[in-house]
Amino acid sequence: MNMRDKDFTAATGGGPAGAADAGERNLAPATVSPHAAAATAPALGVSVPHESARAQVAGRATYVDDIPELRGTLHAAPILSTVAHGRLRGVDARAARALPGVRAVLLAADIPGDPILATFSHDEPIFALDTVQHIGQVVGLVVADSVMAARRAARQVALDIEPLPHVLSAREAHSMQRYVLPPVTVRRGEPEAAMAGAAHRLQGSLTVGGQEHFYLEGQIAYAIPGEQDTWRIHSSTQHPGEVQHWVAHALGLENNAVTVECRRMGGGFGGKETQAGHMAVWAAIAARHCGRPVKLRLDRDDDFMVTGKRHPFEYDWEAGFDATGRLTALKLTMLANCGFSADLSGPVADRAVFHVDNAYFLSDVEIASFRCRTNTQSHTAFRGFGGPQGVIVIEAILGEIARHLGLDPLAVRERNFYGVGERDVTHYQMKVEDNILAPLVAQLAQDSRYRARREAIARWNADSPVIKRGIAITPVKFGISFTATFFNQAGALVHVYTDGSVQVNHGGTEMGQGLNTKVAQVVADELGIPFERVRATAADTSKVPNASATAASSGTDLNGRAAQYAARNVRDNLAAFVAGLDGCGAGAVRFAGGKVVTPKSERGFDEVVKAAYANRIQLWSDGFYRTPKIHYDKQTLTGRPFYYFAYGAACSEVAIDTLTGENRVLAVDILHDVGHSLNPAIDIGQVEGGFIQGMGWLTTEQLVWNAKGLLATHAPSTYKIPATGDLPPHFSVKFWHEPNREDNVGGSKAVGEPPFMLAVSVWEALRDAVASARGGGPVQLDAPATAENVLAALRQG
Repeated sequence: MNMRDKDFTAATGGGPAGAADAGERNLAPATVSPHAAAATAPALGVSVPHESARAQVAGRATYVDDIPELRGTLHAAPILSTVAHGRLRGVDARAARALPGVRAVLLAADIPGDPILATFSHDEPIFALDTVQHIGQVVGLVVADSVMAARRAARQVALDIEPLPHVLSAREAHSMQRYVLPPVTVRRGEPEAAMAGAAHRLQGSLTVGGQEHFYLEGQIAYAIPGEQDTWRIHSSTQHPGEVQHWVAHALGLENNAVTVECRRMGGGFGGKETQAGHMAVWAAIAARHCGRPVKLRLDRDDDFMVTGKRHPFEYDWEAGFDATGRLTALKLTMLANCGFSADLSGPVADRAVFHVDNAYFLSDVEIASFRCRTNTQSHTAFRGFGGPQGVIVIEAILGEIARHLGLDPLAVRERNFYGVGERDVTHYQMKVEDNILAPLVAQLAQDSRYRARREAIARWNADSPVIKRGIAITPVKFGISFTATFFNQAGALVHVYTDGSVQVNHGGTEMGQGLNTKVAQVVADELGIPFERVRATAADTSKVPNASATAASSGTDLNGRAAQYAARNVRDNLAAFVAGLDGCGAGAVRFAGGKVVTPKSERGFDEVVKAAYANRIQLWSDGFYRTPKIHYDKQTLTGRPFYYFAYGAACSEVAIDTLTGENRVLAVDILHDVGHSLNPAIDIGQVEGGFIQGMGWLTTEQLVWNAKGLLATHAPSTYKIPATGDLPPHFSVKFWHEPNREDNVGGSKAVGEPPFMLAVSVWEALRDAVASARGGGPVQLDAPATAENVLAALRQG
């Protein structure tokens, strides 16, 4: 940040108030070298390195743009709308076609199949038809011999667009009843009567911005024609099966004519769950038209302009509560800015409704969710998938209640925690059976010295006229499973080769989160062999069909269990074979440390595999898993949408400059619940990365559309993700000690999304600092808490 670095660091002390260990960064329990332990130790629970880490560091890990291009490969670039909403009257491509190397200009009339994408809502055209709906909407493609030739030519295409009125905010769309999907309301109890009888009442509004995914590898696809009208698509996608379906639909083919492969992505965060499909469809249409392979890679600016973001939300709320801060009534309106089409806005908005409670029991409540249509990019999945937009509003409400009553915000939060008996059922009628909120938060408060630091901060603020500090602890209770219940299934293949080496293929995709590493660990443990003997291969629709997206934090839960079942089938085949040799029961055969042990013998795994092959024993198998217990009514949003909850809490301390609004995060202590960690190093990385990404959403990452509908923050020069200098000087991450109480793979819990919401503690700490500077009272701080927004909050009223 461009704050007066020396003065600010000196004024804040560079670390937490009263903390002697300001430079501490507790990364994880001690890790175990896989080389030292592989021969005897199990693979699960060990911090083995990410399976691609060495290749990535050495530049030898292959991404889509690294695949050697076939002879004759062409390149495509999009033609983008320059008007937020208008009637498309004509396209003049003569100047583009005249440029050297240009092979084709493709528009909607050139689509061989359905001109509408195969989305659930069937409401998004592949190329703009008679109207354009946002600046950056793709009207067509230019195909040329090189990337730069295609991009230069695309900018020479002239569009004749008659402007029409456009809508940019969710509030404006709501006032006009412009929705991509019907509104949803969830009620419990009698909120109106409870509100009327409440001892205290507050109301307010809140605006929370969106977020750009900013993956390191941009959106890209490479479409290769095969024989007999078949297609291989290399796609940087979280959902190869959906890309397969979309491409086949656009080309007018059956799914079996299209194979989609993804070895790895350079980040996804939800941005490649559906919207990677656009690149693949566009590249495939161009390849079909030209009869040659076509690659389409968006540059960073076009990626910003074309693709959707985290959904911005706006809220209106009224809360009733007693003198201790316990909520007795809540009425909440949530306005989701969905952009111009539905995409995944339905399930995103549903999950926001599911997570409005976060860690708190809501007795009498009404939540109205509106999915608003605006003339912006079609917003899409992003880490947390609506959960953060639900969590932040209840935390804002409880923070305001605490300030109104003059109570410690942590005490108010603890007062409202889910309990037992009548206070253990969510507003959507799911019982909270695995509740560890109270002991986890109490442990974090003790470890972080929250109360002593809060007193020290009060003393600091009393003596510091310019730099003010704030501190907050916020919890997270995050439901794990796809809210689209049918996605909670997975398949895998495990192949044991005659030399004893193993290959696993599953339907999940690797985007840097370590999914392939964890799945390989699961398979290694199941077969009792070293982790190094297992190789995970690219996600491929010709191997595991109909796979769900790698999303909803379910990648390891689903694919790890499917791979475990596949490996178990092979192991059972080998056990039966060895039991027959030794005259014992198959249950007496053990696989561990690279050995197969019976009461009568001990053989090497490789030896057993060779003998089994010679005796025609099956050495490969599939595995399938579907999440148990889940169900819910999509119309009423009631039932059990989640298999279990992941919990966590963070204590964050911040400082603000009251003259400029600039701010820093000084200290973060996290206690997070990952169950029994399958790989502590990878899980620590996920917690740290999720938290910092969440911190970016709430502090620096501001999306700005100007009055004409142009996204003005469309490059790294204007859109600010957290940098290394934003890392808190004190950053401690520890894990809760209990395994998952549900029967999940290895006793683990999902870790991809829940830590993101721990960053709400930063935003609440900033509001605490603002309140101190203002002498108390309500704080109207919209997110992200940029310097401008903090300054506005300081000067409100």
